[in-house]
Amino acid sequence: MSFIISITKTKIKFVEMLMPLFLLGTRLWVAWVFFASGMLKYQSYSTTVFLFKEEYKVPLLSNSPEIAAFLGTATELIFPVFLAMGLGGRWAAFILFVFNIVAVYSYPALWENAAGMLQHQLWGFMLLVLVFTGPGKLSIDHFIRQKYMPNAR
Repeated sequence: MSFIISITKTKIKFVEMLMPLFLLGTRLWVAWVFFASGMLKYQSYSTTVFLFKEEYKVPLLSNSPEIAAFLGTATELIFPVFLAMGLGGRWAAFILFVFNIVAVYSYPALWENAAGMLQHQLWGFMLLVLVFTGPGKLSIDHFIRQKYMPNAR
């Protein structure tokens, strides 16, 4: 019986060793998705404003498509960078999680697109994992915590 427990402990330690890499990969993947979308909006900003006027119906900002386009583009360009670095990682993940919900709600045509909805659900789940676990040991947050709050868990 102790042999089985020893093997189990070894497997658990191995998985725990991989966790920082898993969280880093999750951060980089979801950050890239949002950043790439923000770059597309930025590169063709007049089209972005047009889409916010005609297609996207952002709650509270439906009457201000220019502001909605600016805020959407800025969110997708700024917070993925923070997420990728793991600086304010939980906050960046939470902001992008809420942004993802707003994006789905604001674009009703997406509701009929099963593949698009699945992508947004996957990104939402990945962001929730980061909200609840934090950005992991391979993050600026972790190094700050180690240096300035060594007794914090």
